[in-house]
Amino acid sequence: MTQSENNTSTSSTKAGPEAVRSEAVESHQLIAAPVNEATADIGVIGLAVMGENLILNMASKGFTVAAFNRTTSKVDDFVTGRARGQTILGADDLPTFVSLLKKPRKVMLMVKAGPAVDAFIEMLAPLLDEGDIIIDGGNTHFPDTVRREKALAEKNILFVGAGVSGGEEGALKGPSIMPGGNAKAWPELKPIFQKIAAQVGGQPCCDWVGEGGAGHFVKMVHNGIEYADMQMISEAYSLLSGALGLGAPEIGAIFDEWNKGELDSYLIEITAEILRKVDDETGKPMVDVILDTAGQKGTGKWTSVTALDVGAPANTIAEAVFARILSALKDQRVEASKVLRGPDAQDAPDHDVFVEQVRRALYASKICSYAQGFQMMELAAAEYGWTLDFGSIAQMWRGGCIIRAAFLDKIKAAFGSNKALPNLLLDAYFTQAIQESQMAWRQVVAAAALRGVWTPAFSSALAYYDGYRSERLSANILQAQRDYFGAHTYERVDKPRGEFFHTNWTGRGGSTSSSTYNA
Repeated sequence: MTQSENNTSTSSTKAGPEAVRSEAVESHQLIAAPVNEATADIGVIGLAVMGENLILNMASKGFTVAAFNRTTSKVDDFVTGRARGQTILGADDLPTFVSLLKKPRKVMLMVKAGPAVDAFIEMLAPLLDEGDIIIDGGNTHFPDTVRREKALAEKNILFVGAGVSGGEEGALKGPSIMPGGNAKAWPELKPIFQKIAAQVGGQPCCDWVGEGGAGHFVKMVHNGIEYADMQMISEAYSLLSGALGLGAPEIGAIFDEWNKGELDSYLIEITAEILRKVDDETGKPMVDVILDTAGQKGTGKWTSVTALDVGAPANTIAEAVFARILSALKDQRVEASKVLRGPDAQDAPDHDVFVEQVRRALYASKICSYAQGFQMMELAAAEYGWTLDFGSIAQMWRGGCIIRAAFLDKIKAAFGSNKALPNLLLDAYFTQAIQESQMAWRQVVAAAALRGVWTPAFSSALAYYDGYRSERLSANILQAQRDYFGAHTYERVDKPRGEFFHTNWTGRGGSTSSSTYNA
């Protein structure tokens, strides 16, 4: 934008706010109001897909929104394009943007996670007053949110890390929003966020999550579960294709049927639609012409690493991350396929029986994946001093977000009846659901192994279930090995927990043992 355009735009703000807005829209200019013309309820920085659609969502709910983007031509295009005629004010510099905001000013950053967030905070902070609010709505790693919230609190600026899920459609029509950080900001943000969020059963899919980085942490776990969900659905597709020889349209029809029952979810719905799509160029099913390598943006990895940090057995989520990594080794896999043989061909199983077995295996695996995610949140809450309401989190995920599914109502009910529930598998509904599905689940995992069909998530979820339900595991051998070579000590079954012992296994060692700790 040229300086003359800036001057023209600024001079157009001599009249009242409504006249300014109308004049700017008619003349296709940005709005640059003086400080005393603050009319916007909230400001959004970042006009990529999510930012633009959130702004349109806010305006559609009756809010006036200020918009800014580092490339100011995008602001001009937006104000005179999709935002034309709506209560959306564009600004061509940050001071003007801030001057448009009512106090306490609320600024939402919808920019790429990482250095860009820090850069905008650094530029914004001198322009804001005590009690003003900065919200990071990106996919930020939660330790960064903790750091930023503490730093801005020293300046009496309130910082909120808000996980936003739902993609382009969710941002426009109603996302799931998971805010956390400085709790003093919530009364100011609540009327806006709960109005623009998805609504299920008259309840908004948004509520205050907790202190520090809790909001972005919960969004991270959401994404980790999303990885597992997507991988398990892909494995169901592979099983129906590999064992039954079904084509994409036939599998799509099966998924349509599954979506009418307990597997009712957004991901099942869109997968059925994907499987029906035909490639215009070849006439083949679209999935058959898409290369089998999957990308990732890091949130699944963060979930897996954090699970290790807090001691949470989130192995199914981790397997889903490793599955994407293995898929990226396409060239190596092509070469390996010429050398490494799988099992001999098997007779096809009974169609109807196997389809039902795969459905049950998918549901049981899904339950275990969610159980791991919620167990991880419980352990993290204890580690980081957060107070998380798991029933409320299930409600937040019930609509708007990518993992939205009907069975989240069951999770909400489980924690509603027992807030201290240590694991979803111990809730009566889920205990019964697993019991009814486990033989089919085991048969599917066995059939996959016998046929050489790759099912890391199904197999991992079953291993988690068998491990969690086992009164006695083989870890006694592990601990004996550790004590043998490193004098790491062990506990005894006939002594109180917390007492540690060391054995001189070879007769050549001394009585000195290592201190006992978990790293």
